[in-house]
Amino acid sequence: MIVGAAIISAGRVLACARSAPPEVAGMWEFPGGKVEPGETEQAALVRECAEELAVRVEIGARVGRDVRMAHGRSVLRVYTARLLGTDRPQPLEHAELRWLTAEELDTVIWLPADTPIVTALRPLLATGTV
Repeated sequence: MIVGAAIISAGRVLACARSAPPEVAGMWEFPGGKVEPGETEQAALVRECAEELAVRVEIGARVGRDVRMAHGRSVLRVYTARLLGTDRPQPLEHAELRWLTAEELDTVIWLPADTPIVTALRPLLATGTV
């Protein structure tokens, strides 16, 4: 299982540009990663956000449906998240970070697995329900 965090602040969601591997470098994703054995999906997201972005997050509701990854061996599941305290994301493992409104979601090229999540997230951001 792969988990991702749609970190939302002030009506915008955090998008992260991949720096590697070369075939996806420059494409955009939600931060996250693999759920380790014995770890809950939420705990994995808290850990991944700390490792990738140096932030503490509170995990919220699921966004969209399960998305089968391109290689077919894993499933991506994305949750909303919010920053805790005064933490601000740092691009520790990404080439660039951007905060995007619902109208700006199409200004970046998303990884194929993240595209259905972007579609599900758009109306939530637009109406301010997340």
